[in-house]
Amino acid sequence: MIEILDTLGVDVAVFGNHEFDFGVEHATTCVSKMSSKWLLGNVIDKLTQRNLGDGLSKLIIERKNGIKIGLLGLVEEEWLDTLATVNKSDLDFQDYVDRGRELAAELRADGADFVIALTHMRWPNDIRLARLVPDIDLILGGHDHEYAVKEVDECLVIKSGSDFRNFSSLDVFLRDDGCVDVKISRYDVTMDIAEDPVMTNLVNRYTSVLEKSLEKCIGVMHTKLDGRFKMVRSRETELGNFVADIMASVTRADVVLINSGTFRSDGVHTSGDFRLHDLMTILPINDCVVSIVVTGAQLLEALENGVGVVPKYEGRFPQVSGVTFGFNPGAKPGCRVIQETVRVQGKPLDLERRYTMATKAYVARGKDGYSGLSKCQILTDPDSGPLLSTVVRNHI
Repeated sequence: MIEILDTLGVDVAVFGNHEFDFGVEHATTCVSKMSSKWLLGNVIDKLTQRNLGDGLSKLIIERKNGIKIGLLGLVEEEWLDTLATVNKSDLDFQDYVDRGRELAAELRADGADFVIALTHMRWPNDIRLARLVPDIDLILGGHDHEYAVKEVDECLVIKSGSDFRNFSSLDVFLRDDGCVDVKISRYDVTMDIAEDPVMTNLVNRYTSVLEKSLEKCIGVMHTKLDGRFKMVRSRETELGNFVADIMASVTRADVVLINSGTFRSDGVHTSGDFRLHDLMTILPINDCVVSIVVTGAQLLEALENGVGVVPKYEGRFPQVSGVTFGFNPGAKPGCRVIQETVRVQGKPLDLERRYTMATKAYVARGKDGYSGLSKCQILTDPDSGPLLSTVVRNHI
């Protein structure tokens, strides 16, 4: 991605959670090799006493016409729970509104004519930022994967989709009376758009190295596997059952729980030959399978967390094996799972009983809101367990 982002001409970006999937040191090494600048102004790494990932808090870019554009980078506190390789206890978080006010004021004092916040937050938090920090003129957000534009007071909030499927082009007009006009053009990346020859050669160079091994057929599927986010993050799915059942077979755990953010393809995999490419598209994140011991009460708490933000398409939604349950999405969070419907291995849940659970190291560490599981007895070392993708491949 280093060469690709440089070829795209990215000037500045804000860190997302997946930039740290392979560790902070790996992220900072990659960033040091890029021509683009990376922002993150409200999370301090206690180990270095610097911004996480050595991100810049703010930046001013001066255009040829003399206009100064101020940029700042912010994330939400919930973002910390999604970091696969970073312990939340090693970080100091400052509320994005408080920090946003400070940074926007500093940018104005430094002569910025127009202030943009680059964020990695969900919609409610971006809207709160827009309402409470009037010095910010424009918010370009991430984390939500659907394209949308909202005007909040006099601030525009734009989310330009994900995975290079959409992008936005903005024309900003600074009027003499101090007001700002923004013209937004949305572009959807389709097959109708001519390929850029430079980028095509770059992509071909990298993919040719992997093509032969990734095209290897590792099995045959007799049904399609739907990995779209709107499916795996909202309901039971064939894909979730497939992977969870494999984990159950390999670990012989009473219960399997996987956070649906595990499944990254956001697409439908048709029946027929199942290639290594399909597997790595679905499970690209290196995370180990671990076994832990949970009480029935802890299992119930975990299930509550999993459905706690439905109907939002959050990665905490659980895909399970060995347990069945019903829930009321209209009930208040914490009271959604209908306890009498919960059955483990076909038997009613016993809140006092101890069950073995197979999950990912990410979840066992308490990520994605599963904080209660971080207190559980660990049966297999999270740092030495088999990779989930390897477990699935070997089973197939």
